[in-house]
Amino acid sequence: MTPEFVVSFGQEAVWLTLLIAAPLLLIGLGVGLMVSIFQAVTSIQEMTLSFVPKILAVFFSLIFFAPWMLEKMTSYTARIMENIPMYIR
Repeated sequence: MTPEFVVSFGQEAVWLTLLIAAPLLLIGLGVGLMVSIFQAVTSIQEMTLSFVPKILAVFFSLIFFAPWMLEKMTSYTARIMENIPMYIR
């Protein structure tokens, strides 16, 4: 294994992690922004109002994106497992 291979291997793993996490994080960010605007407009400063909608949005988006996320992770893992003999050489 060369240092370039190890760096590219790690880079691909980090890229996949960001790709899988991005939809959930962006939906949580969007819902949090909408709730913050709602709180600023109505002057309601309830702590649970900011957490509960974000938790629900991330939960439902996780259910929606789970097949895609699982497919990405399993294809990456299968590719790693198939190429183990090449990595050893």
